[in-house]
Amino acid sequence: MDAWEEGLPGKPCFSAQLRLCRRLSPFFLTCAVYFLLWIPQDQPSWVSALVKCLPVVCLAASLQVERWGRRYRTLLQGALLCSAVGDACLIWPDAFLHGVAAFAMAHLLYLWAFGLTPLRPALLLPIALVCVLYSSILLLHLPTGMALALAAYSLVLASVLWRGLARGGSIRWGVLLFTFSDMVLAWDTFAQPLPHARLLVMTTYYAAQFLITLSAFQSPRLKTN
Repeated sequence: MDAWEEGLPGKPCFSAQLRLCRRLSPFFLTCAVYFLLWIPQDQPSWVSALVKCLPVVCLAASLQVERWGRRYRTLLQGALLCSAVGDACLIWPDAFLHGVAAFAMAHLLYLWAFGLTPLRPALLLPIALVCVLYSSILLLHLPTGMALALAAYSLVLASVLWRGLARGGSIRWGVLLFTFSDMVLAWDTFAQPLPHARLLVMTTYYAAQFLITLSAFQSPRLKTN
C-alpha cells in the first residue's frame, strides 16, 4: 500500500508523514547550509557550486527508494539532476548559456513527466499573454547573442507552466514558483537589479523543486486534483 493511502482516504497517517520527512530531511538540511553560508556571488568556486547544487541533488536521491511510479520518478530525477548542472553553471557568468541549456533539458523532462492529460487548453491564452508580454519587454534588454536562446527557453518554460497548472496539486504551485523565480532572475540579470533578488530567486526555486518532487510521493489519483 502506498504511504499516502494509509489511514483516512486522501490523508497520510502520521507514520507515513514521518517517513516522508525523514526521506526529505537532507534537502532541508542542505538548504539551511546554503542560506547560512550565503557564499558571495562574486566568489565563484566549486565549493559554492556544490553548496548550491546539493539541495536539488538530495531531492533526486530521495526519489530513489520510492516503490512505484518508476517512469514518473525517473523523469523527475533526470530533471532534478539537469537542474543541478544548471545551478553549477550559473555560478560562473561565462557559463550562463550552458546553465540555460541544462535547465531547458530539465524542463523538457518535466514536460514529459507531466504528460498531456488533462489537456485544459483554456490555460494557454492567459499563459501566452503573460509570457509574451514579459518576454517582449525583457528582449529589449538582452544581448543580441542571447535573445534566441532565451526566447526558446521561455517557450519551454511556458509549456511546463501550462502542463503543471493542468496537473494541479503540488505540481501547480511548483511550476508557478519556478516561473516566478526564473522571471525575477532574468529581470535582475538583464533589465534592472532588484533588492534581495538572490534571496527571492533561491527561496522560490528550492520551494518549486520541492513541491514538484513532492508529487512523486502522492498516489496517482491525487496528482490530477
